[in-house]
Amino acid sequence: MADSVNGGYPTALGASTPTSITLLGHDLADEVMGKVGFGELAFWLATQRRPTPGETRVFEAVLAALADHGFTPTAIVTRLTYLSAPDSVQGALAAGLLGGGSRFLGVTEDSGRFLHDVLTSLDGPPPDDDAGWDAVALDVVSAQRTAARRIPGLGHHVHKEVDPRTPRLFQIAEEEGLLGPHLSLFAAIGRVHPRVLGRTLPLNGAGVCGAALADLGLPLELLRGFALLARTAGLIGQLAEELRRPVANEIFLSVDLNHRSVSPEPHPPGGSHG
Repeated sequence: MADSVNGGYPTALGASTPTSITLLGHDLADEVMGKVGFGELAFWLATQRRPTPGETRVFEAVLAALADHGFTPTAIVTRLTYLSAPDSVQGALAAGLLGGGSRFLGVTEDSGRFLHDVLTSLDGPPPDDDAGWDAVALDVVSAQRTAARRIPGLGHHVHKEVDPRTPRLFQIAEEEGLLGPHLSLFAAIGRVHPRVLGRTLPLNGAGVCGAALADLGLPLELLRGFALLARTAGLIGQLAEELRRPVANEIFLSVDLNHRSVSPEPHPPGGSHG
């Protein structure tokens, strides 16, 4: 503690004096406000380097892809929390964000980490053509099936054939020269998995977003954070619509008025896992 106090608390982010505010070494009022878009700033804050226009375009496409998916559990719980505590907008938003896990939103980070782990385990440089990537992907998919493990980013509960976000994000990354090894491996998994699994599943939007963020060099530990950043905007939209066209009370009453009483059923010793 003493060393920290004596040496100060270093930060390259925001700092204030009585007459100015600096952010990332720039004057906030004169050099950032009105000149730097929010998506660009979010990237800049996370990496402490200003993104290129191409990187900003890919990053903002990811944010748009993850902003809102309709009445998902995160949206429903946000609306219900607001119904219960309309004085706590922050509570409603937090409730929705806390639901960002392995089934919703968390797939973005899971996919990025999974692809990165595969890439770092390769002997030698990454492949330079589709055939090479397909060979890597075939080994990966086969190993996952043998281990009875799912591949993050493969499959979607609504989009059974094609998740419309996926080809679009590939297109944008390619247009900007940012289709890197994570996206290349993810595309190869999409091509080869039917040979191993015996069925065709779509590459989902959360997965391709994770691959794109990893190719941008963003910290793997923060990939879920970027998904939550995007979803915050969507949840604000959900609350704004709830103010105009409320449905939360109907959702609540549909459960409350249609519950079915059953006899108590004690858990077996050891719980559900034996």
